[in-house]
Amino acid sequence: MNFNIYIDTSVIGGYFDVEFEEATKEFFRLAIENKAFFLISDLLELEISTAPEFVRNFFKTLPESKIKKIEVTEDAKKLAMMYVNEKIVGETSLSDCQHIATATLNYAHVLVSWNFKHIVNLTRIRGYNSINLREGYPVIEIRTPKEIFKNE
Repeated sequence: MNFNIYIDTSVIGGYFDVEFEEATKEFFRLAIENKAFFLISDLLELEISTAPEFVRNFFKTLPESKIKKIEVTEDAKKLAMMYVNEKIVGETSLSDCQHIATATLNYAHVLVSWNFKHIVNLTRIRGYNSINLREGYPVIEIRTPKEIFKNE
């Protein structure tokens, strides 16, 4: 299974969260075993840089051969602002929108997150995708780590 998985910061932090730890560890194990690639944006790296040391240390253990580094481009910032301007989420969620827009423009097969309020939320996913379609971009799949390898 060769596919590109965009991960946001909540997935890295989920590795140490009692509620999400088991599913997150299994997600990373299976992603690496199943030849998936992690799309890592410069935004994720910036957010991780201010995380606790144990989170930064875990992030550094991801195999470099499994990472594709991508950037939040001007086009991604414009798309993210469309999400905000059309009130899919509020302006305080701009960085979440930048993750979604960056994943969309880099043709991620799926964006993985534990952020249920702003990202893994059916109403919001429909909003993001309606704008993506209107603007000529692909639909983005958004799931939790628990859902990715469920039947593997």
